[in-house]
Amino acid sequence: MIAATREGGCACGRVRYRLTDEPLFTHCCHCRNCQRQTGSAFVVNVLIEADRVAILSGSPQPVDAPRDDASTQRIYRCPNWQVAVFSEYGWPEVWFVRGGTLDEPSSVSPDVHIFTKSTLPWLALPASTPAFEAAA
Repeated sequence: MIAATREGGCACGRVRYRLTDEPLFTHCCHCRNCQRQTGSAFVVNVLIEADRVAILSGSPQPVDAPRDDASTQRIYRCPNWQVAVFSEYGWPEVWFVRGGTLDEPSSVSPDVHIFTKSTLPWLALPASTPAFEAAA
């Protein structure tokens, strides 16, 4: 049973979703792909089975984005403003919900930091959270 209802959506509110179960885990990715795709130092992804995310409104638009390894990543974006809401990395059964799109992003915190070899030098990672230079 989910501890608390978690809902979220894009910036304009056209796309809204609800997590119907607890996530598998939450990671903070510091890879260069995520840095470029978000325009930020890292991305917080809430990994959850796709069938445990209820789309409440809107239709996220799939966009295939190139990655450094020549593969593509499917990112589902708000059709209005192209805000990334969730993505798939080759397995459509698991969604990587963007933690920042949750109504209460503080309701999740990273279980692990990955691709820390690309962490920006001014960012201090918490010693209490496992960190890996590449994907675990």
